[in-house]
Amino acid sequence: MQRVEIELPESVYRQLARIAEETAQPIALLAAQSVISNLPPSVEDALPELRAELLELQTLATEDLLNVAQSEVGSVEHVRQTELLAKHEDGQLTEPERQELSALRQSADRLMLRKAYAWSMLRWRGQRVPSLEELPIPQ
Repeated sequence: MQRVEIELPESVYRQLARIAEETAQPIALLAAQSVISNLPPSVEDALPELRAELLELQTLATEDLLNVAQSEVGSVEHVRQTELLAKHEDGQLTEPERQELSALRQSADRLMLRKAYAWSMLRWRGQRVPSLEELPIPQ
């Protein structure tokens, strides 16, 4: 454990003190839990080739993070992936097409990871994160 001294607004301290009293827990434990639960996700669990990319998201301005969070797979890539998936289901996928499908899937997975991380960074910065129902449905 490391000890860190921080200054809190009086209202925050009172809230922590009230919760500590009501739950019979030390204020320091509640403060540590609050910090831990509000940190952005660690990039240590990400694939090594993605770590730098995710860390870079932490440096983006809020507007740029929002752009990443709302980004979508390009329509050309989406159509091509759909075509290849249909061929795969029919058992007609060639080896080059299998490799192309794999690359398209990896690209889409990377985008989804970036989007999820961007939303978590926005939440950490105090921005409202929309519910699943509020998110646009890709066409």
